[in-house]
Amino acid sequence: MRTALKYALVVVLVINLSLVAVSAYLANQSMQQYPMLGELIDVQGINLHVTDTHPDSQLPPLVLLHGASTSLLDFESSLKPLLQDTYRIISIDRPGHGYSERGNSTALASMRTGESTDQSIRSDSGRPSPTWVDPDVQARLVAAALDTLGVQESIWVGHSWAGSVVLAGLLDESLDVSAGVIIAGATHPWQGRASSPTEIAAKPYIGRLFSWQFIEPVGRFAMEAAIAEVFSPERVPVDYVESTGLVLSLRPETFRYNAIDRTRLSDFLVEQSTRYSLIDKPVLSITGSEDHVVPAWNHDARLALQVPQLQSVELDGAGHAPHHTRSSVVSELITSFTESLDATTGAVKAPNVVQ
Repeated sequence: MRTALKYALVVVLVINLSLVAVSAYLANQSMQQYPMLGELIDVQGINLHVTDTHPDSQLPPLVLLHGASTSLLDFESSLKPLLQDTYRIISIDRPGHGYSERGNSTALASMRTGESTDQSIRSDSGRPSPTWVDPDVQARLVAAALDTLGVQESIWVGHSWAGSVVLAGLLDESLDVSAGVIIAGATHPWQGRASSPTEIAAKPYIGRLFSWQFIEPVGRFAMEAAIAEVFSPERVPVDYVESTGLVLSLRPETFRYNAIDRTRLSDFLVEQSTRYSLIDKPVLSITGSEDHVVPAWNHDARLALQVPQLQSVELDGAGHAPHHTRSSVVSELITSFTESLDATTGAVKAPNVVQ
């Protein structure tokens, strides 16, 4: 009996170690296939991955901030090619995504201010959670990176999860955000939970073990269905996975950080959303009428009630990724928005509905 038990334990151990080895191998393959494009900027001990273009333009730089489950590559084949000849484009991997570091508790603590923010970074056990980097801290990290690049004022563009970072930047007067563009942006808390793998990966201890054993091998099989759900009812572009390097998000630690971001954002927005009436800068919100991931009725519509100067543009029939399915339209809206900014009044002229 003892021999059988020992044998079983050895088999379980071998299987677990094999899964970890496979995950490490696949993660390394992903990084070889999609190497770092830009440079690492040290922000108080945290390295942020940044790409920067420098066309001859008098317009404010555009700062592109990607959503959940992806990296700055999300914009490389969508908006950036359409905007980079007109604007200086600065794309940033958010902390823990792409090639940006997540940061340790000491470095992150220096970026946090305020009692409400401190409470938002605590784990379920009540202890500080260094792996949770809330939108306010992310906005401060982005601003610090921009300062290193010599950028004074800029226009931030955020998709989905990063919509909360754009709004956090607009709320902080010290960050010199001239205006904001949110695409299918998460702005307010919502009901419901994330998928089971995401919820498990976000948990302390077991989340890391789960991420290192199962996400890389299993995630590649589940990716197609997950992507289709995000784009629905529109079709996924043929080369979407390849052009965005989406497999980078399956790396164990990256997936775990993404899971933590996704499961904690709604609670954080409970407090941040109460302050949106303080925003006095121009904001453009681009939504899809068929977006069931971040529905406009719960986010854009509520934001419009708090920010009178908000310019809302709804793309008829679009899902959650209009910057991929309607790239030209979205780039034209961004161009129109930025070119119509009045430095004196902050007035913006933009259409309300785009078919």
